[in-house]
Amino acid sequence: MSMDEIQNYIQSFSHDWLSNVLLITLFSLLAWVIWRIVYNRLEALTEHTPIVWDELIVKAFRAPVSVFIWLWPATVSLDIVLTHYVATDTSWLNKLDHILVIILFLWVILRIIQNVESYILTAGKHDETTVQATAKVARLFFISIGVLMAMQALGLSLSGLLTFGGVGGLVVGLAAKDLLSNFFGGMMIYFDRPFKVGDWIRSPDRAIEGTVERIGWRMTIIRTFDRRPLYVPNSVFSNIVVENPSRMLNRRIYETIGLRYDDNEKVNAIINDVRQMLENHNDIDAKQTLIVNFNAFGPSSLDFFIYTFTKTVNWVRYHEVKQDILLQVMAIIHKHEADIAYPTQTLKLDPATLPQSMATQTTLEP
Repeated sequence: MSMDEIQNYIQSFSHDWLSNVLLITLFSLLAWVIWRIVYNRLEALTEHTPIVWDELIVKAFRAPVSVFIWLWPATVSLDIVLTHYVATDTSWLNKLDHILVIILFLWVILRIIQNVESYILTAGKHDETTVQATAKVARLFFISIGVLMAMQALGLSLSGLLTFGGVGGLVVGLAAKDLLSNFFGGMMIYFDRPFKVGDWIRSPDRAIEGTVERIGWRMTIIRTFDRRPLYVPNSVFSNIVVENPSRMLNRRIYETIGLRYDDNEKVNAIINDVRQMLENHNDIDAKQTLIVNFNAFGPSSLDFFIYTFTKTVNWVRYHEVKQDILLQVMAIIHKHEADIAYPTQTLKLDPATLPQSMATQTTLEP
């Protein structure tokens, strides 16, 4: 039933436009009350079902349907008032009704997408970055469809619009190439997934390091370790190397320890005990590379190195494990009555070049 038919039907009851408007208002009020009763009943039913999706869909209809119940009859009332006071064509109100239906339909779809996105993120069973990317693509798709439908309702030719859009898109692309590069950079991040929200990332090419807080269409927000926000355009990630330490399987311990030259006969026993300690340590991944070997003759020490990997990748826990290992290494060294070397220096002086008072002194304290 078109608006003109509804208007003629209402005006058949009375020729007083005010009475018609009041009648329409009362009809809207009655329809709204009925809708509230139906909605409350549907909400109560969906809350007792094991399926969550029906509840999300029902909640998405609440506000749009309420707005439609009041706005659509309001356009009928507006048509009656304009017809009474202004002798003009009101056919444009039909287009307004079509656009109103399109907007409300789009509103319902966007609310469903938002409800589903919030539910999935709250459940925490899926990757946050993937969920947000899918929701953004869905919103962009339906908004584009809604805009095209609204333009068609206004009488615009879609073929001409698409032709104009092809030429205009070239001009806009040249004028906004940085914006488009950021957009496609964001798409690359969403689909290639070099990192996600919550990951710790850094780049050896740029001074970028911190935790990813948000991945937008134009830029990515990174929170540095001193709690400063860092806003990085997405196009930057197309040209730099990004390291994602959050995806490490292990953390490495690589330390060089020096023994005194006086303890040269104990080096082999110390190294064997340190290797055995690491192999039996509960926090060391023995399946990874584990090396403990004498490495070099240092200027004042006999150096051996430890190369191993922890099971944990947590930064705080890693340092706790590393501390425990270093303390055990020191205990092993002391158990063999050896000690860790420190820098020393030996001076040899020619007595012939010394003053008479120092001729008998042959050594000096460093």
